[in-house]
Amino acid sequence: MEQYKEQFIEFMIDCNVLKFGDFVTKSGRKTPFFVNTGFYRTGSQLARLGEYYAEAIKDKFGFDFDVLFGPAYKGIPLSVATTMAIANKYDADIRYCSNRKEIKDHGDKGILLGSPINDGDKVVIIEDVTTAGTSIQETLPIVKAQGDVDLLGLVVSVDRMERGQGEKSALMEIEENYGLKTTAIVTMAEVVEHLYNKPYKGKVVIDDTLKAAIDAYYEQYGVK
Repeated sequence: MEQYKEQFIEFMIDCNVLKFGDFVTKSGRKTPFFVNTGFYRTGSQLARLGEYYAEAIKDKFGFDFDVLFGPAYKGIPLSVATTMAIANKYDADIRYCSNRKEIKDHGDKGILLGSPINDGDKVVIIEDVTTAGTSIQETLPIVKAQGDVDLLGLVVSVDRMERGQGEKSALMEIEENYGLKTTAIVTMAEVVEHLYNKPYKGKVVIDDTLKAAIDAYYEQYGVK
């Protein structure tokens, strides 16, 4: 596993973003693990997060695209932090864009924040986590309504590696249904591999009991 992936897993734990226990996802699934990017709360945390996203984007897409689109609300800081990281570390100037939940009728009118999206633009969408693929259904029409764009793909922080609407993983369904490439900074398999029965800061994060709960979750919701 690449070093930046291992560092990112530990970074999520340090920021209280990756949690283990009893949770319910947006799609209504009871889960023993939860990823909440709302817990990235400081400037230094957002700066590092942007660097990890930039690394994942470089690996999958390179930087030959025009706009990084982050759906409201969580995608707004993600798109800003990541385009800044790409500029600072890789000297590539990608435009950031997000949507408003409500259309503004004065001043900077319209539904978009940041850069407009123009005909011919190559666009990558950035999100926090995709469980069942529901959020991308809301995002794609917004982007496509802006013009004749070339949607390259989707990057998320964690691939939960579970079924979407059908029998395939949510990210695989997005690839097949919308023709988008998808990637994640890390997968849950990589998280488990890095943390299972290995102490981090003096504590084993995933012990045998938690591993059994995660395995049971994937028995129910994992890709067959």
